[in-house]
Amino acid sequence: MKACTLHPSTVLVLAFLAMILLGTGLLMLPLSHAKGEVAPLLVALFTAASAVCVTGLVVVDTGSYWSSSGQVIVMALFQIGGFGMMTSATLMGLLVSKHLRLRTQRLLQAETHSLALGDVKSVAKLVLWVTLVMELLVALALMLRFAWGYGMPWGQAAWQGLFHSVSAFNNAGFSTWGDSVMRYVSDAAILGPLMLAIIVGGLGFPVLHELMVERGRRRPIWTMHTVLTVWGSMALILVGTLIIFVTEMDNPKTLGPLGWATKGLAALFTSVSARTAGFNAIDIGGLTNESLALHFALMFIGGGSAGTAGGVKVTTFFVLVLVVWNEIRGHQDVEFRGRRIASSVQRQALTVVALGAATIALAMLLILPLTTLPYEKVLFEVVSAFATVGLSTGITAELAPAAQFILIALMFIGRVGVVTLAVAIATNQLRRNYRYPEEKPIVG
Repeated sequence: MKACTLHPSTVLVLAFLAMILLGTGLLMLPLSHAKGEVAPLLVALFTAASAVCVTGLVVVDTGSYWSSSGQVIVMALFQIGGFGMMTSATLMGLLVSKHLRLRTQRLLQAETHSLALGDVKSVAKLVLWVTLVMELLVALALMLRFAWGYGMPWGQAAWQGLFHSVSAFNNAGFSTWGDSVMRYVSDAAILGPLMLAIIVGGLGFPVLHELMVERGRRRPIWTMHTVLTVWGSMALILVGTLIIFVTEMDNPKTLGPLGWATKGLAALFTSVSARTAGFNAIDIGGLTNESLALHFALMFIGGGSAGTAGGVKVTTFFVLVLVVWNEIRGHQDVEFRGRRIASSVQRQALTVVALGAATIALAMLLILPLTTLPYEKVLFEVVSAFATVGLSTGITAELAPAAQFILIALMFIGRVGVVTLAVAIATNQLRRNYRYPEEKPIVG
């Protein structure tokens, strides 16, 4: 009798779900609570889901509500979530057996979005080394700054450095401080390493693989995916920094009281963090409407594919930009740097954005009747949850339990991906051997 084989997308969904449930159980243990109590189910579930989905939204203060053991559990959850459940499992198998089975490669490819099965093994190794090296280097930099610059005891400095380094690289946004990193808004020695970890983790491992493996060539030629991700990310960071600086420079609740150099640093950090990192160096609840609108866009776009960032992804956004640009210019094909973008990729990009927008719209329709909070703050929370950003205007804990459950579902969908989840639910995909006649409805 032929054994039933689960689709790789289904395995990914189930793996993330299992880790969330395991994390919930661990956080409900008395040793995880700062007072030795049993945490309520919703609090534990929300925290576990936010950690595994590397979001950073919280309903309780991480530093005071959870014990040292609880904080270690939270850190382990967002490390595993950012690393990728299937990536982690494959790496453990690789370390033991030194080789990969074909099915294991397929599972890892579904997680890392590698372009070919032959790339999977090298990507898996790169995931391990880049993660370890980057997190340890940033942790060391933060530890030294905390100890030498602020007189923090070495043990505490090492823990705070490690926690925030892992959180930054995995774009998790969790902090042991209630104000995130607002207390260090003027300190480039802290915000700088955090931004570096956020950007590297958010580029995506296929991009890192290409940049590092191909570095030996005399004239390396980047793939279209790498070009769109790297230059698109830089453009979004720079544009975001400029807009935040201009719209917030006189705002007494955010950049207003700061010096000019600190304004620039804070604006840059805010722009970097808005694309799924979740840390905040200024009060997000005090942002102007213009900055909130910018955050909606940056959060929705997110970071690079197959990285620790969320959102619909940079490449998805810029593929659609190229579709529009080429259509305006009257080109029959969507062209970029002497290459055509396949129609299947265009449809996939459109599907991701459409499903993402529909998911956010549905969540708004479900949450708004449950609260009297301002519309823009609810929308910010919903987009932040779906894009696994973790930034908040401070209303997460004020939402009704039913609304918090909806945010949990959004974080889960945002992490596993709307398309991955859809494929996991509808795995019976049939390839037709025929095509219908073409017809052109009027558009616009």
